[in-house]
Amino acid sequence: MNPDLLQAIQTNLLSPAVLFFLLGVTATLLKSDLKFPESLYITLTIYLLLAIGFKGGVAIHSAGLAKVWLPAVVSMALGAMIPLWVYPVLRHLGRFPPVDAAAISAHYGSVSAVTFIAAVNYLKESSISHEDYAAAFLAVMEAPAILVGVLLAKLGGTSGGDRKLGIVIHEAVVGRSILLLVGGLFAGWASGPKGAEVTAGFFIAPFQGVLALFLLEMGMVAARRFQDLKKVGVFLIAFGVLAPLINGTLGCWLGSLVGLSLGGCMLLGVLAASASYIAAPAAIRLSLPEANPTLYLTSALAITFPFNITLGLPIYLEIALYLGGSQP
Repeated sequence: MNPDLLQAIQTNLLSPAVLFFLLGVTATLLKSDLKFPESLYITLTIYLLLAIGFKGGVAIHSAGLAKVWLPAVVSMALGAMIPLWVYPVLRHLGRFPPVDAAAISAHYGSVSAVTFIAAVNYLKESSISHEDYAAAFLAVMEAPAILVGVLLAKLGGTSGGDRKLGIVIHEAVVGRSILLLVGGLFAGWASGPKGAEVTAGFFIAPFQGVLALFLLEMGMVAARRFQDLKKVGVFLIAFGVLAPLINGTLGCWLGSLVGLSLGGCMLLGVLAASASYIAAPAAIRLSLPEANPTLYLTSALAITFPFNITLGLPIYLEIALYLGGSQP
């Protein structure tokens, strides 16, 4: 393995974000009584989504829509395409029922905001710049994958996908994650740099501390899912590692095609590699109630999420560099 990659992995493992995540994992494995109130978890989620959306909106204001629209459209298409290859792999190689294959596909086409934030921090610590408007990619990739996943379930003969398709469209478009991200983007775009200056003490200064708290909680949540690993089987465990690598490579490649910088390519690759554990589970519970949550939650949260924030980030940066990403 590339010595530089090994050094990058070691550096990432020692970053505050990952260390707090590992602390949460350790606390749960040691059966500590440490526990976050549900209201605090929701508050941290709202803050992070609003902050990343707002900062992305300010960046769009500064860059101009003419510069943002093409990579945003490509990002949206990427989110919709990923379930189209994930679904047949799960159906034919993994032999999952149509409803479970569709549910897992929706999660892997959708995105993880926290993984994205961890990737932004990793780039910052590595002194690698990126397009500040990359948060727009996060906002537009969430909903298309969920809709495609439900349509795949419908085509596969799942009655739930047909019965509640209208509900899932509503949930995907106005659910908490999308609403906060898009609302924050609009507020940031409308207020511009002046708005960023006024809110810097709230959206910028405390951001790293809030992220550390959230990852502490996510470490505990992920560790509670570790016991389900024996239920999901070897195939899904392997899928939870290999699918992000394939999707991440695809994202980095598309980023290079639309002219993103090295950091921007890496961020699009990370979004493609991530799996949703906030918006997608809520929508899938409504639209595909017969899908097995052990499968889609465990794969996204106990396999892919820990892999991405510990080992994946340096790997995706290396892939972006190999595929031609460059500093802006």
